[in-house]
Amino acid sequence: MSRKLSREKAMELIFSTMLTKESYDEAIETFVDNYEGNIKDIDLSYITEVLKGVDENKDSIDELIKANLQKWSIDRISKVNLAILRLALYEMKYLSDVPEKVAINEALEITKKYSDEKSVSFINGILDKIYKNM
Repeated sequence: MSRKLSREKAMELIFSTMLTKESYDEAIETFVDNYEGNIKDIDLSYITEVLKGVDENKDSIDELIKANLQKWSIDRISKVNLAILRLALYEMKYLSDVPEKVAINEALEITKKYSDEKSVSFINGILDKIYKNM
């Protein structure tokens, strides 16, 4: 079971819920029903925990993002980048089995795949600033 793949799928589902306004339960149900790969290759309990946790802690996570933006508003952040930030910050703040530096590194890897080079620097800057103040 791959945590890297599971993390990526969790980010995609966070992004999806931002667009569709589905609940995390509905998003996971739809994901499981439509997943074309081997469902045993992903950690569904991790994905569920992350989606539920991001949903329940979205306000505090977003406040943390807002407090660490310079000359930006959270509304200007692309939905993909916001989903990546929410995932990384949830892992950093609420998952004891994920070291903060691993959460940051994994967020940057996902950003390289789903966004552009400027976004990598942007997300790294925000997460690094938050990490140093934890």
